[in-house]
Order: sequence, then structure tokens, then C-alpha cells
Amino acid sequence: MTSDSRTGPASEQFVTRRSSLVTRHSSLVILLACFAGGCREPQGDKELVARTDRSLARGARFLVSKQLPDGAWRSEVYGGLKDGATLTPPILKAFAYLPNPDTETRAALRKGVSYLMSWIGADGRIRSDGSELPFPVYTAALASMVVDMESQDPAHERARSAWFHHLLQYRLSGSLGWKPEDSAFGGWGYAVHVPKKAGPGESPYESNLSATIFGIGALRHAGVALDDPIYREVRSFVARCQNFPEEGKDADPRFDDGGFFFTSSDPARNKAGIAGTDSLGRVRYNSYGSATADGLRALIRCGLAPDHPRVEAARRWLETHFSATSNPGRFTEDREVLRDATYYYYCWSVGHALTALGAQKTSVNWARALAESLVRQQSSNGAWANAYTDAKEDDPLVATPLAVAALAHCRWTLSGERPPSFK
Repeated sequence: MTSDSRTGPASEQFVTRRSSLVTRHSSLVILLACFAGGCREPQGDKELVARTDRSLARGARFLVSKQLPDGAWRSEVYGGLKDGATLTPPILKAFAYLPNPDTETRAALRKGVSYLMSWIGADGRIRSDGSELPFPVYTAALASMVVDMESQDPAHERARSAWFHHLLQYRLSGSLGWKPEDSAFGGWGYAVHVPKKAGPGESPYESNLSATIFGIGALRHAGVALDDPIYREVRSFVARCQNFPEEGKDADPRFDDGGFFFTSSDPARNKAGIAGTDSLGRVRYNSYGSATADGLRALIRCGLAPDHPRVEAARRWLETHFSATSNPGRFTEDREVLRDATYYYYCWSVGHALTALGAQKTSVNWARALAESLVRQQSSNGAWANAYTDAKEDDPLVATPLAVAALAHCRWTLSGERPPSFK
């Protein structure tokens, strides 16, 4: 065990770089998908790929133009997003998907990475214990995935390990007093401080699918083996957020549609609202697009096979309800205003989810439809922005990296190619 045993076996691996075996395995999976027919570029998609490339280049130029002298990106719209560490990692991650990043983009990437490395103290930990971070899970997870994109020298590896170590402290695990029967056990949430289980009279913490999928991504990037117990714990939380029958019980057709909702522990945060009460007296929630895309990705990245019943059910939901122009699902009337507040986040997550399944596993031409929609929505200055403000996607520095990453996934699916740093 390492000196930090709070996070269990996975913490032993956070200093270990992904092995070449993992990389070779990923390459083999992609190669097999190509032979299965998932990597052919239809003739009619070539023109769209060219338009997508131009759109991605404009988006990258906009983001590069907004980088500040210290290497960070800070919101020009929201005071709560001016810390630098919040917006910088997702923008750098978006750069990772670009087909041909130019010299200016690569320079911006290196400068941004240097900024994230400046958060590492002499003791090898995040300075000030990360108390300055408004969104520690998102920041730490993404930072751990981007600081080593162009260099894996010892300094960059130390930075990656520091950010990853910081992320692990925020999982609602047994070491923080959480028990397997707790609805929030196993996942990550929005806690600004280390989420120890609340005592009587204290405000409780919660896990949610969005924060959890970022945590899972960091685990996979760090090379944590899929047989590590941490995935079983994380998967237990993910399963609680799926409208899927419990083992040995019949599905309730009113609710068990295979889709996902945001969290099982905080009704107010489920954007699509309450679906009703089942025969066991449990409150059930509506499935919706962004949550289902997150949930499907989480199941796959935690090791479930594409033909697992839970994965198949989530895939069917996404295919049946897929929309390129709106966050799909049945929203209650009072929640309808929230449907498209996370539109670009939905595009980002559904692009990841359907790419993970492979083209041969998808019955809808999602990549073409989504690419057409995103290219059409881009502003003349290269940015994207949402008309809705609830999730701050009206800030182009929030919406644009999400749109770029989503569009890039469409591009790679349409062309059958993969970028060098594809994760």
C-alpha cells in the first residue's frame, strides 16, 4: 500500500504510467472494429468531414485567442469560473481530439499544461490542498488526463500523479465512512471538500453520474486495471442510476426503459423530473439523454461488455431517443426549461458513448446528424454558445470545448480514423 491507503488498491497504481500493453490492447480493439466494418468512410461523408475539419480549426482558433498570458483560460461571463483551473483542463482535452492541430494550438496546449503543473507544490500535492478549486473532481480528473499529453517526462508524470491522487480523495468510499448500502456509495459528486459521510444534522454529500464519468476516465487514463475493486464500487453507484430491473425481478414497463438519470440521492438534481412511484413505493425518475450517455459510457469503461444486458438496454434507449438538436427524454412540464440547458454537454457525452460502441453497433447515423447540427450552430468567430444559462453553456468557453470534442468524435466516426492521442 502507498502512504495514502484511504482510497484502497487503486491508490497503489496512481503513480504508474499506463503500460504499453494497455496501448497495444486499445489499438487492437480499434483494428478489429475496422475489420468488422466500423472504420469505412462512406463516399458521401467526405465532404462533411472536410467541413467538420474547417469547423474544428475555427473552434480551436477561438479557444487559442482566449488563452491568458499565464496559460489559463478564465470566463469573461461568470465570476465563479475565473479561477483558471476550472476551464483550462476541458479546453486542453478538446485540443486532444483535433485532427491536425496547428503550431499555435500546440503552443497553447503546452502553455496550458505548464499552468496546471504550477498547481503542484514542493510536497508533490496540489497546493493549498486544492481548497481554491470550485469543481475539484472535474478539474483533477481532466488535469490528470491532459498534463502528460505531449510529454511523459518525470515532471509531467509527477503532475499527473498529483492530480490523480487529489481526485481519489473525493470518491465517496468506505474510507470516508460510506457503506455499500448508501445510495451515494462508490461515485464522485460536487463536494468542494473531502466528502466524509455526514453525521446527524450535517448536510449530506451526493454522488452523480457526471462527476463519476470523469472519475472513471481518470482511472482508465492512469492504467488502473479493470479487476481493481474500485470499479466494482463505482459500478454499484452507476447501476443505481439506471432505470433497469433489479436482478431476479421483472421489469416495470412504466419505468425500466434502460435509460439513466443523474443521481439516486438528490431528486432535485435529476433534470427530467420524477416519473412516478413504483409498486415497491420507490420514487422513480425519468431517463434523459445526457444522463443515459454518461451512464452507458460508465458501464463500458467499468468493464461491462457491449452485449451485457445493462449496456444493451442503455444503447437501445439512446438509439430510440437520439436527437442531434435537443437533449432527449421525457421531461416533466416544470423541468422542460432544463432540457437543453446542457445541450452541448449532451452532444459531448453522446458522441463519446456511441463512439465507444463502435459504428457496427449503432443503428442510427448519429455522427452525420450531429456533425451537421454542430457545424450549423457555430458562430462566425468560431465559438459555440447556448441560449440557456442554467448550466453556464451560454459562456462560449464552456460550450466551445464541449462542441469541439463532440464534433471531433463525429469526425473520427465518419472518417474511420483516430487521432494519435485518442482516449
